[in-house]
Amino acid sequence: MQLKDIRECVEHIAAHPVLGPRYGKLIEQLPSTLRFALANAVTWFEICEELEGSATRLLGAAMTAFVSDDFLQELKSAPMFWVGPELVKRIANRESPLLSEAQVRDANSAAGLNLLAWHCTCHPRDVLRGEVATTVMTVFDQHHRGFWLREIVGQADCVEHYCGMRNGGGLYFDRVQGAYVNYPELNARNFSDEPRTCGLTRDLAFTQGTSWLASLFVSYARPRLGLSRGQQRQLRAALDGETDDELGDSLGISIHAVKMRWRTIYDRAACVHDLVADRSRLDGEMRGRGREKKQRLLDYVRKHPEELHPVSRKLLRQSATQRTAVT
Repeated sequence: MQLKDIRECVEHIAAHPVLGPRYGKLIEQLPSTLRFALANAVTWFEICEELEGSATRLLGAAMTAFVSDDFLQELKSAPMFWVGPELVKRIANRESPLLSEAQVRDANSAAGLNLLAWHCTCHPRDVLRGEVATTVMTVFDQHHRGFWLREIVGQADCVEHYCGMRNGGGLYFDRVQGAYVNYPELNARNFSDEPRTCGLTRDLAFTQGTSWLASLFVSYARPRLGLSRGQQRQLRAALDGETDDELGDSLGISIHAVKMRWRTIYDRAACVHDLVADRSRLDGEMRGRGREKKQRLLDYVRKHPEELHPVSRKLLRQSATQRTAVT
């Protein structure tokens, strides 16, 4: 989503048979809420469109954000509230629970992150379509795999979405028991009588067997390269196929700065023994052709998305020291 997409997205939510009534008059403040989130927090708002001849139809938006511990606890405590309208109210009152990049960096290096599935705004009839569900799950996976997640939580936007969350491996949060449990049977008649919160914690992910949602937790590995944000952005753009000249244009730096950044990245990669079979071979390859060593590095970070997310080297070292002491 870009700023120019906000108006159409809000109109889509307003027309949604479940979300529209849920927002009520607060829908008028949703555009400013989305603009704030895009500018000040670590969020992913992905527009899903479908070609219809020469035109496109907006299917919906997948919206996620990292939130504070306090907000997560309130979300799971009485009195229950609907996430979307509540975020509108809090951001309007300058009480945003959305985490900034600095806050995400620190939490991703130490205690872990709370990931909120803000909305999946597809119409119920489109949620049932296999290709739509697969696309949404793929995009969700691409953005969030590799983060140090502590909990993933969201509220079902419709009964069909509720079933999809169950099929993806989430559990139902029972506010009376104060715990994640198996899903109760719901239908259109009793679905909307209260917020339906679903999710999974890191601890539970290791007890639930194999599922897509659990894999986001159990596949995580601590980053080892310790890259700066500038280095991470360069690698991410290179993964999209940009040449060094294109990298300079997109990153707003000189071609000389691009090449210097590659050197510092290669120096860090030389310290990671898993990147190649042995160190002597690595030293020879790093003096070899640039295209080959770059491809080897890109193959590594493509398999290790944790290397491309914001981290604090200092907090990572402290966290590693604490884990070693406990062990």
